[in-house]
Amino acid sequence: MCYNKGVMKRVIEVDGMCCKRCAERAERKLLLLDGVTGAKANFKKGIIFVETSLPDAALADCVNDAGFKVTLVRERRGLFD
Repeated sequence: MCYNKGVMKRVIEVDGMCCKRCAERAERKLLLLDGVTGAKANFKKGIIFVETSLPDAALADCVNDAGFKVTLVRERRGLFD
């Protein structure tokens, strides 16, 4: 089993992500950050799952810079949350 010390699983709730291309843009922007090891967006639910060692503010700034509005960044509690 691989364990990445300091990596947190976060959920970013987003407004303005209306299609698959929007979701892909948000994912690509996050994956460019040093400290993000994974990003998967779901435009239908308006959320992005992120594996990162970065603070919430850095994630929110990145997604906002991509043209979306972050409403909340929280801890990921379960597999599908």
